[in-house]
Amino acid sequence: MSEVKYVIGVDFGSDSVRALVVNADTGEELASDVAYYKRWMEGLYSDAAQNQFRHHPLDYLEGLEECITGALKKLPPEVAANVIGIGVDTTGSTPAPVDEQGTPLALLDEFRDNPNAMFILWKDHTAVREAAEINHLARTWGGVDYTKYEGGVYSSEWFWAKILHILRVDEQVREAAYSWVEICDWIPAVLTDTADPKVMKRSRCAAGHKAMWHPEWGGLPSEEFLTKLDPLLAGLRDRLFEETYTSDEKAGELTPEWAERLGLPVGTAVAVGAFDAHMGAVGGGIREHALVKIMGTSTCDVMVASKDQLGDTLVAGICGQVDGSVIPGMVGLEAGQSAFGDVYAWLRDILFWPLEALGEEVGLSEEALAKIRSRILVKLTEEAAKVDPATTTVVALDWLNGRRTPYADQELKGALVGLTLGTDAPRLFRALVEATAYGAKAIVDRFQETGVEIKEVIAQGGIPGKNEFVMQVSADVLGMPIKVVQSDQAVALGAAMFAAVAAGKFKDVFAAQDAMLSGYSKVYEPDPESSKRYQGLYEKYLSIGELLADTLRAL
Repeated sequence: MSEVKYVIGVDFGSDSVRALVVNADTGEELASDVAYYKRWMEGLYSDAAQNQFRHHPLDYLEGLEECITGALKKLPPEVAANVIGIGVDTTGSTPAPVDEQGTPLALLDEFRDNPNAMFILWKDHTAVREAAEINHLARTWGGVDYTKYEGGVYSSEWFWAKILHILRVDEQVREAAYSWVEICDWIPAVLTDTADPKVMKRSRCAAGHKAMWHPEWGGLPSEEFLTKLDPLLAGLRDRLFEETYTSDEKAGELTPEWAERLGLPVGTAVAVGAFDAHMGAVGGGIREHALVKIMGTSTCDVMVASKDQLGDTLVAGICGQVDGSVIPGMVGLEAGQSAFGDVYAWLRDILFWPLEALGEEVGLSEEALAKIRSRILVKLTEEAAKVDPATTTVVALDWLNGRRTPYADQELKGALVGLTLGTDAPRLFRALVEATAYGAKAIVDRFQETGVEIKEVIAQGGIPGKNEFVMQVSADVLGMPIKVVQSDQAVALGAAMFAAVAAGKFKDVFAAQDAMLSGYSKVYEPDPESSKRYQGLYEKYLSIGELLADTLRAL
């Protein structure tokens, strides 16, 4: 029997799920595989015009099996035989209604095509009204402000707002839903046969950041608060959970059924799940005073602080501070931007629309159109980098998908200010890149204004390894160096680290990091002159945002 042991990190994203097989001793990434969600890729169950984004649970189950078996097929058979742990990270908050056995309603025949019976993706904004009601009640009902560890503002992207919205709009789901689960809790529960809502181990990360769970008030918000919010919530608290668990603990062990399906040993440890950004921060090497930015379609910005350093400080306007949500024993702090790469993709799609509409008419093949589409952002980046900043007057607001931090507000919209007849596509793109960097700086300022010291910035995700222009602008705007994580799969690597700890390979997360981190591939140093110029533009971004905010909300 081989002495080398392996772990698998499974990363459930917005479009696909990835499995990464890692040497548990060294962190060497041996093989990976990606499975795209078939129903999601067909555009089923979502409606972007209504801000409705839903995932069918079968996409998760089928993708899970496909990517793990796909990764293992690339390796010698003895690797699978020596896998000791599986870690799971997911997007969030992405909850779904379940029956008394913990089965998502969409897996039942009568609900199989009902979007309200599916997992409600993090970026679904159908619950804006419900979030506003939660915020209002928390401030006015005379009891505990249950949002105070959530940054003081509850978002439509989170657990309770989404649940209440579905209960209001769908009577059938309301009557059939015994409880609700986050995907990061459900996947480990499925693998370990612990899906019963009364048995399932719930993630401290998900519960603390998105469900207003905190030991100060005995767990979830009180029944009095919830029923005052809406009588439809009566009794649900008792059918959810009281205890939560950090991801260094086991959710359970792999069942014989799933061991056979995945080709892994029966009894393999499965770690308690968590959100992608939080496990990704661990995979990127987070330590105290480091801000880790996971930069993709959106961003998640994560920090950790010792309880002694943070003390009684409440960081208002972020996405929560939760003991153990990132590294057990430390307080995890989360922030982020609701759109980052999605802002650039929006401009790409606008520019591509005439070709898409007229391509066949003018004789462009599907292959040619696909090639053009794939090159638009590349060319925009090249040309925007050449633009003399003195020749452009455009300032953008990056709130195309609302604002997550500081102070979540999904009713905000984006804006372009200062357009002239000389404004061309590269200048628009440059303005959007700068706007996303200004949004990142607003997050840094929010942390620092409350005394949370940032000594270094670490970047990972899809953008840092691909777009040097975006990264340099970001470093210039922040006025701080940005270290890029060498691994392009740091989120799955973080999940693998937790798998190794849960399996008993390491005593704690720090030890797993010391052994398994990938290091850094590049450091972007800020240019002093650019940083000085951007400080003035950043102040304009803030003043324009303050001036237009009410108008943009009302649109």
